[in-house]
Amino acid sequence: RATKFVYLVYQRASLTGNLRELEAAEAALNTAIKHLGPAGDLYFLKANIDFKFHRLGAVRLDLETGRDLRDSPQGRALLCDLGFQEGRYNDARKGYEALIDEERTWDNLARLAYLKWKLGDIPGADQLYLEAEDELTAKEMRHYAWVELQRGVLKLRSGRAEEAWTHYDRAGRAYSGHWLVDDHKAECLGAQGKFAEAAALYEQCIARVPRPEFQQALGELYQLLGQPDRAESWNQKALAAYLETAERGGVHYYHHLVDFYADVREDGPEAVKWARKDIELRRNFATLAALAWALYRAGEYAEARDTMDQALDSGAKDAHLFFQAATIHQAASTNGQGEQYLRKAVELNPHYQSFHVHR
Repeated sequence: RATKFVYLVYQRASLTGNLRELEAAEAALNTAIKHLGPAGDLYFLKANIDFKFHRLGAVRLDLETGRDLRDSPQGRALLCDLGFQEGRYNDARKGYEALIDEERTWDNLARLAYLKWKLGDIPGADQLYLEAEDELTAKEMRHYAWVELQRGVLKLRSGRAEEAWTHYDRAGRAYSGHWLVDDHKAECLGAQGKFAEAAALYEQCIARVPRPEFQQALGELYQLLGQPDRAESWNQKALAAYLETAERGGVHYYHHLVDFYADVREDGPEAVKWARKDIELRRNFATLAALAWALYRAGEYAEARDTMDQALDSGAKDAHLFFQAATIHQAASTNGQGEQYLRKAVELNPHYQSFHVHR
């Protein structure tokens, strides 16, 4: 009974996207664990919540503590997710493939698809997302909508906004009224230069789900619309929420703080401070690239170049990543690598400089 209640509270928080509700679910979960002990299903929920909040050390402890959890398919999948977040991409890939060989589940196919996308295999990623959809039933339309959103992101990050919109529209029809669909549609409108429409849709999103990353996106859109006062109002709200969470001990907005200080405020030293905090928790190509960009903003060009090279050594391929690498190399040296990375950015996405949301 207690387990069912906790699960329902967790499900509600996942549906609404409200992180305060997720914190309430965590409190209910901790109470249930005190009464019921290290039940595997409770610790699986705990591990998922810790993962959402970027508490990776806690995730590993949860998997060890939960009864029969670590070696279960769900536990092994989370261990692979940890491997990805910690930059052990080959281990993560092998783990996902082993799980899929044992049982083809939509979520593990989607996990492997995400890894392939981040390492540059976009056709392979899209094929796996398609296969994930084939594993879903008519009763799992929320999951189907989520997979369609991921397929849309692949297209958008390749500069194919109209194709992305088709996927987002399909997701919206599959699971009507979902805030996550509106979030992705707003980004897509912004990428097409339809800033006023994008801002209007983000206003609607924020009215339902007041997440600070949406507030930051709206602030950036108003800046592009030439409305600096409205932009600053939303940016201030976003920053206040990021910092309030960090002051309460939360770490899941560290990467947003890096992005905010690097690109909204262009405050390099402050961006570096948060980037170093984030990289202590999870060292992967994304956190290395974020630190590199922060160092660039701080005028530390040589260290920025060396750090970006470490990020690229992972095999990650992304137009925005290559654009940042190009900018850093052009500032740090005259060896021509900057121009090479710029060409790679254009090859992956001819519209790499269009509006995009930091996720």
